[in-house]
Amino acid sequence: MKVIDLRSDTVTRPGAAMRRAMAGAEVGDDVYGEDPTVNRLEALTAERLGKEAALFVPTGTMSNLLALLAHCGRGDEYVAGQTAHLYRNEGGGGAIFGGIQPQPIDFEPDGTLDLAKVTRAVKPDDFHHPVTRLFCLENTQGGKVLPLCYLARAREFATSRGLRLHLDGARLFNAAVALGVPAAAVAGYFDSVSVCLSKGLGAPVGSLLCGSRELIVKARRWRKAAGGGMRQAGIVAAGGIYALEHNVERLAEDHANAARLAVGLAQIGGLAVTRSYTNMLFVTPPVGKAGMLREELSKEGVLIGKGEETIRLVTHLEVTAEDVESAVAAFKKVLPKVTAAS
Repeated sequence: MKVIDLRSDTVTRPGAAMRRAMAGAEVGDDVYGEDPTVNRLEALTAERLGKEAALFVPTGTMSNLLALLAHCGRGDEYVAGQTAHLYRNEGGGGAIFGGIQPQPIDFEPDGTLDLAKVTRAVKPDDFHHPVTRLFCLENTQGGKVLPLCYLARAREFATSRGLRLHLDGARLFNAAVALGVPAAAVAGYFDSVSVCLSKGLGAPVGSLLCGSRELIVKARRWRKAAGGGMRQAGIVAAGGIYALEHNVERLAEDHANAARLAVGLAQIGGLAVTRSYTNMLFVTPPVGKAGMLREELSKEGVLIGKGEETIRLVTHLEVTAEDVESAVAAFKKVLPKVTAAS
């Protein structure tokens, strides 16, 4: 039985062609700046995003952390969404490493942050308050794509208040594909952008922070302090190059499969379904039944994520259209049993 893993797009594994590229990578000592494959990946990513420079790091968590540390000083503040990954799911690194205070506000239903609410969150010039330095957005946010017109308003807002603007763009390429624009059209509104290679793009590891040369020089110093300096990292960087050159346009297939999955699941009674229009959808099973649903689906070879109320399902390069049909069939098979259980 093939396992259909819908927990996340982080479960993707490098295919044979990517593995060959990694095995044949030319390498050097990246801490010395001498790994030609890492250098190529950084230059390629900066070019794709329209930025001056980029820095390869092991994880998206580190990439976002380096952005906070490069933009903010001790006692400064950043504004982010209440459920933003950068604020809620990255171990409080900004506070631990940099003494940087977060100011979270609630996301709007479309994944944006209401600029009027952000205005009220920005602290006045008063020594009683931390200095608000940075405004952070997430795109995609829960699979939702931020409109370009909103990004333009956010850029104007940040500039008018002397704030830097950072994008947690872990799934930036999903957003760009959904919008039908180059990634640079999204990234261009931001002073810094973090982008992940190991989600929908299918590389085994790695993220990049992109921005001005000055910002990346600061981030490189912080990367060393945070233990992120790698040596012959070209082996994994080669996977990232392959991903950027071969796996961006195909993200549209993941979006189509997510839409197909949403339509199929929506036809099953007792299951509420919410689409995001990229590679995610969210299902709400009957109250108290999430654990049993997860267990019964696993017996059918379908893995779903955590959550006791709403559960996220994610399509990716290892989930085919046929797998979607199989997953829908598995839901149809097990849901009556789950619903009937006392």
